[in-house]
Amino acid sequence: MSTDDPYASVTPAPSLEVRSDDFTHGEELPVEFRDPEIGGKQTSPQLSWSGVPAGTKSFAITCYDPDAPTGVGFMHWAVANIPAGVTSLPAGAGAPGATGMLTLPNDIRLPQYVGPNPPPGSGRHRYVFVVHAVDVEVLEIDPGLTPTVLGFNLHFHTLARGHMTGWVDAAEA
Repeated sequence: MSTDDPYASVTPAPSLEVRSDDFTHGEELPVEFRDPEIGGKQTSPQLSWSGVPAGTKSFAITCYDPDAPTGVGFMHWAVANIPAGVTSLPAGAGAPGATGMLTLPNDIRLPQYVGPNPPPGSGRHRYVFVVHAVDVEVLEIDPGLTPTVLGFNLHFHTLARGHMTGWVDAAEA
């Protein structure tokens, strides 16, 4: 498993296959999926997954920038309680209220996907989209809590996990 997976060292799990019609793993994230300040549309990319293990009762998705100059990274999106029968989300599913599932506030406290906009001079940033197969239908998390609380709950309930990584270069300072 790639070192991009922020959960691998604390919660090893079998792999899911994750893919997107909108970007290729390891390649630059297209502009439309970035912050409007840098020409984007703040649209979450389409994601699909397969290889779901028996016992999966729901899914969760996170998008994380491990290269943010914060010491702890930056969470761009966290959604949970996606029904087990759903194996893809369309582009734009991260818009406010789009999924009808539990969307936790990201690191700028908005309950939606927020597109990449790395600070000038901070180099290349990876954006890791992680899909988690979960062993319960509903993770009982207060919708005002953080993606960190979701990660803690996923530690105890993840059956399998897969990810895709896109990158964006920061503007020169």
